Amino acid sequence: MQEDPKEREITDKILKAIENQYGFVPLINQVLSERPDVFIPFSNLSKAILEGRGELDRKTRYLAAVSAAAALGGEHCVRVQMHHAAQAGATKDEILESALIGSYMAMTRSQSYALREYSDMFKDEK
Repeated sequence: MQEDPKEREITDKILKAIENQYGFVPLINQVLSERPDVFIPFSNLSKAILEGRGELDRKTRYLAAVSAAAALGGEHCVRVQMHHAAQAGATKDEILESALIGSYMAMTRSQSYALREYSDMFKDEK
């Protein structure tokens, strides 16, 4: 696929801005940047959700991202979102609580599946 030079220029600017803001470029961004036609909309959506207009402030959004990453078991995402949350002003304790909330929700999700199956299997023994 032939790359559009204008999209490459935009992609390189976005990558530089990410590196300037966070001190690194996450692997996902590095890989997706190989396809500017995909990377640019991905980056715009990410920025809109995590840093755009809305009712939640930036720190709260990143703490929610920590919680979601923990619940989904995304080890690299947890690391990146914790870093972003800290840069947005989250304290060590706020980051820990967010990780615990996500971990708890993941646990209750697995319990929900397992215990429903258990209940169905032994429903006649009640």
